[in-house]
Amino acid sequence: MTTYFDIALIIISVTLIVSVILQNKGVGLGGLTGADTGGVFSARRGIEKTLFWITIVLSVVFVILTLVTIVISK
Repeated sequence: MTTYFDIALIIISVTLIVSVILQNKGVGLGGLTGADTGGVFSARRGIEKTLFWITIVLSVVFVILTLVTIVISK
């Protein structure tokens, strides 16, 4: 049973990492290397807002899966 939770944790963690990386607004691939384009902030609209909520849901699912895995393994 814990094997399924471990696989789910790996999948959720990879998708969470990807969703956080994709949130760099207007930076493109330069954000992966640490390039800074300035400090202009705007409201989240469209796909940015959806990606923001997906990241929140993935992080909550990750925490819940982690706690369930800890409880089951004991």
